Amino acid sequence: MLAIHDSFWGLRFAMLVQIDATALGVNLSLAYGTADNLTGRPIYRRPACHLHVDAAAKLARAADLARAIGLSLTIFDAYRPPEAQWRLWEACPDPTFVADPRRGSPHSRGVAVDLTLAGPDGRPLEMGTGFDAVVEQSHHGRTDVSPEAQRNRLLLLGLMTAAGWDHYAKEWWHYQLFHARRYPLIADGAMAPAMI
Repeated sequence: MLAIHDSFWGLRFAMLVQIDATALGVNLSLAYGTADNLTGRPIYRRPACHLHVDAAAKLARAADLARAIGLSLTIFDAYRPPEAQWRLWEACPDPTFVADPRRGSPHSRGVAVDLTLAGPDGRPLEMGTGFDAVVEQSHHGRTDVSPEAQRNRLLLLGLMTAAGWDHYAKEWWHYQLFHARRYPLIADGAMAPAMI
């Protein structure tokens, strides 16, 4: 289900594992490998989905819970090198939506994931805003999005909470491990996903 990226990665960063989408039954739609993100341009040259082994286990649990009700998870981002965090901060220096890279993001620790729910046809469910929408309607608990979006957000929140994840109140798509900052930042210019 989870695979070490390669021998160098395994020796140097044994705490990170590559998410095998097929084995896990999730969809990968890695936004920072495309221009469909808040920067308007690709950040990763070779997008890849990695998580700390602790987070990967909880992602597997969330995928199982979604599958049990006929849904799947679509992942937009997971581990994010600190260099990529700087690019996001340069595009949107708003700590409401982008973690200040001087403090470090849970993504740069390998313990956060941005995701949504997809229906049986693989298409994302309605969530009221797109991923990376830097607007107040992206916050959890909004009643100014459609009732369908409210239900879908609550469903995602319930699945992720039941699988052991904490949520970020300002982004319906962002989940992280509890006490995320106890995990160290992981930086290496040679690692995937490669930066552009």
